[in-house]
Amino acid sequence: MANAFVLAQALDPVTDSVAAQLSNERNTLGMHGAGAIEALAREMTHELQSQAASLGNGSHTLTTKGVDFEITKSDGVVVDSKGINKDLIVRPFHQSGVVVSLREFSVNAMNHHHGMQAEERFDLNPQTNFDRDFDEDGVKRELTIGDFTALAVFQAALSIPQQILPKDPAELSAVRQGENHFLAIGCASCHKPAMVLNSTIFSEPNPFNPAGTFNDTSKTFTWDMTQFGVHPRLQKENSGQAIVRAYTDLKRHNLCDDQGTDNSIRFFCNEQLDQGRPSQDGRPGREFFLTRKLWDAGSSAPYGHRGDITTLTEAILYHGGEGRESRDKFASLTRKEQAEIIKFLKSLQVVEFDGDVDG
Repeated sequence: MANAFVLAQALDPVTDSVAAQLSNERNTLGMHGAGAIEALAREMTHELQSQAASLGNGSHTLTTKGVDFEITKSDGVVVDSKGINKDLIVRPFHQSGVVVSLREFSVNAMNHHHGMQAEERFDLNPQTNFDRDFDEDGVKRELTIGDFTALAVFQAALSIPQQILPKDPAELSAVRQGENHFLAIGCASCHKPAMVLNSTIFSEPNPFNPAGTFNDTSKTFTWDMTQFGVHPRLQKENSGQAIVRAYTDLKRHNLCDDQGTDNSIRFFCNEQLDQGRPSQDGRPGREFFLTRKLWDAGSSAPYGHRGDITTLTEAILYHGGEGRESRDKFASLTRKEQAEIIKFLKSLQVVEFDGDVDG
């Protein structure tokens, strides 16, 4: 996986500097299972906004998919929130959890990495005076609304990561024990093993897309993620729901603290730009990151938001802040128990697919 630098492209005049004052270094995201993740985020957003609308002023705990979010309302609006923006839109993409959808992610990336502009952001945007050649390279309508619908659908239809269990009885036992340890030390409080997706129907575009990203839901493309896409797909339960085993809560957390003298206290606190993440509990927004999905942990090295962590053991030991209690419990385990947790995590993989995308 390659690294990228975000925000440097937003400067005017443009700079080619990747200094920390101008950009954030990023490990690229694993995109397998992205359709299920975006669908989960939409359902969570609907539930959070509905709950908040029914509540009066004061402090409240909202719960969706087993995940708690703390908010404060005043004069009928949310004025403070934890783990999420005050608009209560779950943003499941980007390491910092600031991107709503695959479409928004793609519009940003095409402009940033390829110098290709989306007509929905530039050609059809009154803020750019409907400029069909915004970058003045002589090419108009570089990427159409239909192009980005196709890109979003392609990514949403990628295969779902799976747990691959070893055939050797001793290794299988180690994986099972590792999962038990993972649960016992509290890792699952943030890396939730499973969340229920009520509807397996994916629709494009996302109604929560921001301005500049197409969001006209009267013009949608839909399909059942259990019937269409690359194998392996989501599996529909008898209830019509699906279980998304992504090991995340799609919530932003702070993994930084001021305890002790080891590297974990500040390893994840190396950014100077908030990148749209609000401050929380007196800590700057740049210290908050979306809970990493672990369902592809065995296939997605290197680790960390910068891709500068080589092993899963290091990634765990660098946890501070909200992850310190579980981190310290991991550190206190025997070497055998720690190795069993790593074997469990390595069993979560992106599986080679057969190329079938038909129903």
